[in-house]
Amino acid sequence: MTVILDGKTLAREMEAKLKGKVEVYISKYGQAPTLATILVGEDPSSVTYVRMKRNACERVGIKSIKLELPYETSTEALLAVIDQLNQDQSIHGILLQHPVPSHIDEQACFNRIALAKDVDGVNTSSFGAMAMGDKCFVSATPLAILTILKHYQIPLEGKEVVVVGRSPILGKPIAMLLLNENATVTICHSKTVSLPDVIFRADIVVAAIGKPAFIQADWIKEGAVLIDAGYNKGNIGDIDLANAAERSSAYTPVPGGVGPMTIISLLTQTVDSAIKAAR
Repeated sequence: MTVILDGKTLAREMEAKLKGKVEVYISKYGQAPTLATILVGEDPSSVTYVRMKRNACERVGIKSIKLELPYETSTEALLAVIDQLNQDQSIHGILLQHPVPSHIDEQACFNRIALAKDVDGVNTSSFGAMAMGDKCFVSATPLAILTILKHYQIPLEGKEVVVVGRSPILGKPIAMLLLNENATVTICHSKTVSLPDVIFRADIVVAAIGKPAFIQADWIKEGAVLIDAGYNKGNIGDIDLANAAERSSAYTPVPGGVGPMTIISLLTQTVDSAIKAAR
């Protein structure tokens, strides 16, 4: 029987627990944990994501501050905004919504975020610490994926995992997290030779390539676990789940799988940052 890895329901359960944690924090310190979100430009998907994150903040009691900057904002101007947030002790988490306009040096801006406030795990130092197994804030979507796998008790040790996509905030960090769980991990990308054959070996497939229904059903080994981290126009993931789901032992739906868990992962790390700063 195929199991649906229901991220939406799990996220709501985690929200309820986090709300209680926030209430305790407010009663103790007289203020709410605060997340500052920076949105550069008006990319429709980014606007939607930011709104969803703000709504989730409101549900659990986190204060959400949104900074909207024009598309023309320079790297230097964005760095100055991040510096101000770093220095503001009332801000516990900083999220720079990805992607920023192409003329901005995104990684330089990610790296400017103070590690103590890098609740989306985008600083290269955060990535390095995570890869080494040190305690740090982790990229939100990879953390969401790992949380889902562990909640549903999907075995990881010794399993062959194929990650399709090598982005620095998704493909690479989830590969490192799973490697730390003693999985055998292969990262695939646009230059991978015989991609369907590589994917067919996988006990667990993590799709993070950003192409709708790219991974076909006949690329999937019978009984594989499918983690679809893609979200494309029309509520379509990166795997052809309409045909591939029945071949799997478990899969994340799109929507309602990885997405809601990404948001609660971000909020959880924001609260953890606030608690740590208060000590």
